[in-house]
Formats: sequence, structure tokens, C-alpha cells
Amino acid sequence: MVIHWENIVITIIAFALLYWLLNKFAFGKLFAVMEQRRELVRGQLEEAKQTREQATVYVEEQKEALKQARQDAFEIIEQAKQSSSKQALDLLDQAKADATRMKEEAIRDIESERTKAVDALRGEIGAFSVNIASKLIEREVENNPADQEKLVDQYLKEVGSRS
Repeated sequence: MVIHWENIVITIIAFALLYWLLNKFAFGKLFAVMEQRRELVRGQLEEAKQTREQATVYVEEQKEALKQARQDAFEIIEQAKQSSSKQALDLLDQAKADATRMKEEAIRDIESERTKAVDALRGEIGAFSVNIASKLIEREVENNPADQEKLVDQYLKEVGSRS
């Protein structure tokens, strides 16, 4: 194998000329496009990082809001339970008071009716007593008046002790 120095020098010159032409016309634009692309990718990565951080913050806020909502719901349920228990007790107390009032009214009505009935019965007994007494008096006016008076007194005492 023979080495030709002329070929090596021409190749080096051609390579240098090609490099200089590419550097002057192509590498600048190519590197500028690559730099833009790198900045775009870097910006997108930074934006993705910020979005991820915002999403993390948002998720934490949502978790906290959900926790607060659950706590509020629990408190509302507890208040509703207490309110319903209080209302049930109030209704029960009201029902007991109404029952007691109605019972007392019924007792007063019964007592009033009993008093009226006793008074009416006394009036009727008195009328019957007078009627009986008048019949006895008619029959036995001629008989013994002292016995007659005793009989009427005894009857009135019996009637008075029953009422």
C-alpha cells in the first residue's frame, strides 16, 4: 500500500472548505433551530413541572375541602339527631301534658255530673218522700200520729245518710 500525500492534503482542504461552507450557511441556521427546539422543550418541561405542582396543590386543596365537607356533614347530621331527639321529647312532654289536662277535665266533668245526679236524685227522693208521707198521713191520720212522725223522721235520716 502506497500513501499519496497529495490525496491526503486535497482531502483535508476539501473537508476544511466543506466545513467552512457548512459553518457559514448551514450550521448557524441548524444550530439556531436546534437551540429553539431545546428552549421549547425546556419551556415545556418547566411548564409541565409547574402544572404538576399546581395539580398537587389543587389535589391537596380538594382533599382538605372534602375533609371539611365531611366534617360539616357529620356536624349537620349530629345537629339533626339532637334536634329530632329534642323535638321527640317535646312532643312526648306535650302529649303527656295534654293527656293529664284531658284526664283532669274528665274528672271534673264526671264529678260535676255526679253532683248533678245526686242533687237530682235527692230532689226525686224528696218528692217521693213527700208523696209517701202524704199517703201515709192520709191513711193513718186516724191512727197514731206519733208513730207516723217517727216513721217519716226515720225515712228522712235513711235518705240523708245514703247521699
